Amino acid sequence: MNSVKNSLIPISSLFFAITFLAIGYGMMITFIGIYLKEYGSSDFVIGLINSTFFLGAMLSSIFSQKIISTVGHIRSFAVFAALMVITFLLHSLGVNEFFWALLRLLSGFCFYALLIIIESWLNEKSSNELRGEILAIYTIIFYLSTALGQLFLNIPSQSEYFIFTIGSVLVLLSLSVIAMTKIKEPQFKPFERYSFPKLYSVVPLAVTGSFIGGFFTGGFFTMVPLYILHLFHSKEVLSIFMALTILGGLIAQWPIGKLSDTYGRRKLIAFCGFFTMLAAISFILVPVYKPLFYILGVLLGVGIFAIYPLSLSRANDVLDETKDIVEISRALLFTYGLGSFIAPIVIGLTFKFINQEGIFLIFAFLGVFLAIYSLSKQRVADDDLSLFVHMPVASGAIVPEFDPRQDEEWVEKQNKEE
Repeated sequence: MNSVKNSLIPISSLFFAITFLAIGYGMMITFIGIYLKEYGSSDFVIGLINSTFFLGAMLSSIFSQKIISTVGHIRSFAVFAALMVITFLLHSLGVNEFFWALLRLLSGFCFYALLIIIESWLNEKSSNELRGEILAIYTIIFYLSTALGQLFLNIPSQSEYFIFTIGSVLVLLSLSVIAMTKIKEPQFKPFERYSFPKLYSVVPLAVTGSFIGGFFTGGFFTMVPLYILHLFHSKEVLSIFMALTILGGLIAQWPIGKLSDTYGRRKLIAFCGFFTMLAAISFILVPVYKPLFYILGVLLGVGIFAIYPLSLSRANDVLDETKDIVEISRALLFTYGLGSFIAPIVIGLTFKFINQEGIFLIFAFLGVFLAIYSLSKQRVADDDLSLFVHMPVASGAIVPEFDPRQDEEWVEKQNKEE
């Protein structure tokens, strides 16, 4: 216990920084759609604008590390934080949909660059035996902070741009914490980029699960708020619903992880797929009643938020020692981001040509497809199962590097404890 405490104290500043960023992330990613809807933008346009945030995230995973390695971590953090604050404040100039799409693109790039910087520091300071604990703490903080960010939407204000000011303050708070840190700056390692055909041929279920998991997550944060707002016309109901769904995802991580270590990833991915389908169909069938929708939100979170970590665990199960697990995990994270990017566009089209309940028809279809596809794949022998590791709801390209499953000693220790 003392060793864990002594290891956490030096990196506490990183956890404070991610807390501020995740609160702002949860708040802003929901608020943009709400504000544009009140302004009068169409659902499809809102979907396009929201998708640019995830496009920025994907571009950040490719290009930001070059900037960081050239300038340094602290200076890069200051630059990306400053640019993010600028994007928030520029929203106050007024609504221009094309301009806001560019702002969302830039803020997505900056936000994920900030995550990469923090994660690289966590990786640098994580000893092999403590990687699991540090990643679990990171996951808990991100989920709780993102959920808290939803409740910030209820803060009363006389200004319609008040949320952008709060978002700016949160980013600046994270910058002030990082600016005082004395943690040594790590070095980035060059990595191989896997093509999708090559990646799919190696870990097909992991790729499919990562993409669909990203689609669910991206659709939930960007387009589900429009559906809830359409039904209840209340930011308070929306913020509580979003927070409860995120907390449902956090709570489900541990039991689903334990069950998948026992029964295998294939069955649990199928379970999450079927569970998501049932939750999605329930949104269409149940009467419009707030307590029921809150319960359904928790159930939806249970289904959608465990799919990506299960997919990553599946990849670890089937890969042999000749494969570069870290690089494939990073490629799966990119696939997850691609799903998040596509989701607002597809769902925006559904809103336009069908109706707003179409989002849950898509969720139900993808859930059933994932479940059937998962069960059609070959079972992994019990002796070849890796250990489930919890992942934050949003993460940068460095998370695969401090996945503790890459360390044989950690795996052996956990197996003995089991």
